[in-house]
Amino acid sequence: MNLIQSIFFGLIFCGICHAEETDPTARKASWRSLFDGKTLKGWTSTEFGGEGDVEIEDGQIILRAGAVLTGITYSDEAELPKMDYEIRLEAQRVGGNDFFCGLTVPYADSHFSLIIGGWGGGLVGISSLNSNDASENETSSYHAFKAGKWYRIRLEVRKRKIQAWIDDERVVNCQVRDRKLSTRPEVDLCKPLGFASYQTTAALRAIELRRLEPAED
Repeated sequence: MNLIQSIFFGLIFCGICHAEETDPTARKASWRSLFDGKTLKGWTSTEFGGEGDVEIEDGQIILRAGAVLTGITYSDEAELPKMDYEIRLEAQRVGGNDFFCGLTVPYADSHFSLIIGGWGGGLVGISSLNSNDASENETSSYHAFKAGKWYRIRLEVRKRKIQAWIDDERVVNCQVRDRKLSTRPEVDLCKPLGFASYQTTAALRAIELRRLEPAED
């Protein structure tokens, strides 16, 4: 390698290192599995009243349709971050016509839910934002969800912004600083972290979480 080549590759290497040092998104912890694929270890079936059965089948958590809600709640709050983290999973609607993934998560000293497939089957959004649920705030969007199809869902929680993706499409991009985040009373039993389906049989798998470096304020 001659002198010019050495300088050229040295500059590239320095640039990469500098980007990793200054870009907080470049430093992320490893994904941590929250579901072992075999048991409900770490989770409990949520006692909403009238809930359907929760079962493990073929590496999936099955939430059988109940009278209203069926769900699971994570049992160790001490392990969970309250800010600057991501959750990802795969979910599908097995049967029914309403939300098959109601994901409730921490946000600082509060909580909120990401709703996938609600209000008749197609609504996606955050419940609740300034006391307005997913059907009443600007995070609402509508999508066609096919029964029996797996969807990749990822949720990123930051102090100033909440983002969510279904497969490779960003479906939520919401500035939330100085706004009130809360849950609907129906899913309060999912706190601090949980999933629920509404009169719908749902399947969940590959549930993972990782912490993120704090973003600049």
